[in-house]
Amino acid sequence: MTSAHASSRPHIAQLNIARMRAPLDDPTMVGFTGRLDEINALADRSPGFVWRLQTEDGDATALRIFDDPDLIINLSVWESVLALREFVYSSTHRELILGRRDWFEALDGPHLALWPVPQGHIPTIEEARQKLDKLRETGPDTTVFSFASVPPDLTALD
Repeated sequence: MTSAHASSRPHIAQLNIARMRAPLDDPTMVGFTGRLDEINALADRSPGFVWRLQTEDGDATALRIFDDPDLIINLSVWESVLALREFVYSSTHRELILGRRDWFEALDGPHLALWPVPQGHIPTIEEARQKLDKLRETGPDTTVFSFASVPPDLTALD
């Protein structure tokens, strides 16, 4: 791959949402909240990590972008789908995925949206919300997708 091609390669933004079973300060959530700092630090130093949305507290759990006050979000940017997939499924983060039913309710429809962004672009919360809404309404395409529906041209770049 030439350096000119590498520099024009899009990054991947991701939004995932989860509906909490209890407030964040409830004892049933401690398995999740007690590991937030650890998992966020792991993301920050993972290969391919670019950026993540966070408040002054260092995470995004206080932010609400939907009418449902129990929905929390995670929004980040990665160099590639592969880098994000490695973090999500092949790092300590996987332990949180395996325990998610202890802390979060099942959702109807997609809870994760991935989309390509130009290098240097930081997605807004509204952009992320629109991408998830589009995925829910029309399904995956080249502008928004899930891990199961990554466009071939983006997979080939990994």
